[in-house]
Amino acid sequence: MIAHLNGTVAGVSPDGAVIDVGGVGLRVQCTPDTLASLKQGERARVATSLVVREDSLTLFGFASEDERNIFELLQTASGIGPRLALAMLAVHSPDALRRAVAAEDLNALTMVPGIGKKGAERIVLELRDRLGAPGDYGAAGTGRAVRTAEPSWRDQVQSGLVNLGWSVRDADAAVTAVEAEANGGPAPDVASALRAALRKLSKQ
Repeated sequence: MIAHLNGTVAGVSPDGAVIDVGGVGLRVQCTPDTLASLKQGERARVATSLVVREDSLTLFGFASEDERNIFELLQTASGIGPRLALAMLAVHSPDALRRAVAAEDLNALTMVPGIGKKGAERIVLELRDRLGAPGDYGAAGTGRAVRTAEPSWRDQVQSGLVNLGWSVRDADAAVTAVEAEANGGPAPDVASALRAALRKLSKQ
């Protein structure tokens, strides 16, 4: 298993990044939150999880080992594959997921595109005793980079919403609403803007 990558960020796209490790460019698929911490040309360390299928090898990257561990635990629940597990971490932080599962907060879980009420109930039933309590993973071990605003936040959020299953039209409308709320202020960071857009879409 490839546990982490430590190298130079060679490129960043709306749904992933390429990290140059010893002259080899490795592509990792990431949440918008993780992507917001990666800067092209700078060194970065991301925790990784390799998903092996008959016809593909896909590397997923995370800002912390905690996110990576939660990603892998989520996939042990019935009906949760890597794409849906990544979508869950795009909407909620690891501790937010722990709180939602512990409190049986089905509304929070169904904010994730692709998870309905029955799916949320199944997640609670199967993972309630396995995710741990919020705060169990110490802040000193998160390895999370400081988030910074991206000039192209609107495009990144729109692409992230489409990758999570929303139509281009709905994604554009949600991003426009988030932009209007900013009211000409500083550009929001990608992760915060994505969560705000998802909240608006969940109310439709």
